[in-house]
Amino acid sequence: MLRTTLSPFISTLQLKFKAPKFSITVRNVHTQCTPTVRQNTPTNPTPLFQLPPTSAYIHLPFCRKRCHYCDFPIVALGSSMNQSHDDDPRIVDYIELICREIKATRSDFDQCPPLETVFFGGGTPSLVPPRLVSLVLDTLKSKFGVCLNAEISMEMDPGTFTTDKLKGFMGLGVNRVSLGVQAFQEELLKSCGRAHGLKEVFEAIEIVKSCQVENWSMDLISSLPHQTPNMWTESLQLTVDANPNHVSVYDLQVEKDTKFAVLYTPGELPLPSESQSADFYKMASETLTGAGYDHYEISSYSKSGFKCQHNLTYWKNRSYYAFGLGSASYLNGLRFSRPRRMRDYKTYVANLENGLVLNQEKVNVDTKDRALDVVMLSLRTATGLDIKSFIQDFGASLAVSLCQAYKPYVESGHVLCLDEERKIMPAFEVNSLFIEEDKLEEKVAFIRLSDPEGFLLSNELISTAFGVISP
Repeated sequence: MLRTTLSPFISTLQLKFKAPKFSITVRNVHTQCTPTVRQNTPTNPTPLFQLPPTSAYIHLPFCRKRCHYCDFPIVALGSSMNQSHDDDPRIVDYIELICREIKATRSDFDQCPPLETVFFGGGTPSLVPPRLVSLVLDTLKSKFGVCLNAEISMEMDPGTFTTDKLKGFMGLGVNRVSLGVQAFQEELLKSCGRAHGLKEVFEAIEIVKSCQVENWSMDLISSLPHQTPNMWTESLQLTVDANPNHVSVYDLQVEKDTKFAVLYTPGELPLPSESQSADFYKMASETLTGAGYDHYEISSYSKSGFKCQHNLTYWKNRSYYAFGLGSASYLNGLRFSRPRRMRDYKTYVANLENGLVLNQEKVNVDTKDRALDVVMLSLRTATGLDIKSFIQDFGASLAVSLCQAYKPYVESGHVLCLDEERKIMPAFEVNSLFIEEDKLEEKVAFIRLSDPEGFLLSNELISTAFGVISP
C-alpha cells in the first residue's frame, strides 16, 4: 500500500519524502569506506550522481504554527505573523546564517556549472520578506552562478502573501509557485492545524492568477482524519477548476512525535483504512489524468511542459546542493543531512567555516547503496528504471536478477516491461525471456510500475528490489 510521506528527500527528497541521512563528520575522522563493486560491472562514462550539481534546495523553516501532521524542522513564529513583520530577528539572523553556509561550502568538482534550479522549501518560505530572499539568491549567484532561465520555485501558503509580495518574489526571479492548499474543506483545514482557512485558499489562488504566474502547482493531502470520498472528490474537482500547471498529491503519513501521532492510529477511525486510502489514490489518478495531467511520478501530476525540473533532479538521482536547517544534500552519491536543531545548525555552520567538516565529496559510497537509490527513485516515476543504464552502472547479472524477482508482478500487471520504443511488452513475451537471460537483457529496456495499481504497491515492490540488491 502506498504511503508517500510528507517530508520532497528534507531529503525530501526535499519534496516530500524522506531519504537516508548521513551524520555530520568532523575532520579528525580519517577512515573511509571501501565500496563493494560487483564483479561484472563494466567501465562507464561518469554516472549522473558524480556530475557537479546544477540544483540547490534552500530550507526556510518559518511557519505561523506547526501543523498537526508536520515533523519537519521548523520555527513557529506565531499565528499573528503577517505581512508587516519584515524585521523579525529570527528570520534576519537565519538568513545571515544560511548565506554563511553557502559561502563556506567547498567543492572539489573540476567544473561548477551555474544552477539550473533553485527550490525554496519549508516551513513556509513566503513568510520571508523578498529583500531577505534576495540576499540568498545573490549569495547563490556569487558562489555558483544561476542560469538566466533557471527554474526558481517557492512554496507558499494561503494567507502569507499579498499581490505586492508575490510580485516582489517574481521580481527576484521566482518563476514557479507551489501553493500549499492541502484541502478545500474548512473543517479539514482546522483539524489539520493549518493556519489558513478556505477564504484564504481562494484569495491565494486569485492572487497567483492575477500576478500571471505562468508555472504554479497545488498541493493536496489525502487520507486526512474525517476525510470522506465526497470531500476528496470536491477537493480534486476544485483543483481542476483552479487549473494549476502542476498538482502534488500526498497520502498522509502519521509521523511519530506529531500531534496526529498522539491522537490517531493509522488504519483506525477517524483515519481511513488502507483500502480507503487506495481508493483516494485511484480517484486522484483518474480525475487528474482525465483532466489532462500527466501522472509522471507517484505523487506528481503536470500539464505538458510543466514537470517540476527541480524534483526531476531527485528522481533521476542527480547530485544537488542543500542549505539550511535539516536539509539534505546529495553529492557524489552521499546524502548529507544538516542538524535539525537551530543551535546545532549554528555550530555546524561555524565548523564548516573553520574547515572542520569532512569534505563530503571524498567519502566513498557502497555500490549497493547507490543501486538501491537508483531503483527506489526510478520506480517512483512513469519513466521507470532504465535497464540499459542500470546494466552499465551495476552489471547485467544484477539487472537480470531484478527482472526475474519481478516476474510474479509482471504476470499480475503491477510491473510493466517496456522495449526500446517504450512500448509495453505482453506478459507472455516477457515470461519467455526469463528462460534466456541474454535475451532478457537485450529485449527489456525499461521496467516501470503500472498506474495506479503498481504505484499502490510501490513500497512492496521496492522492498523486493532491496532483497535482490542487498540480500
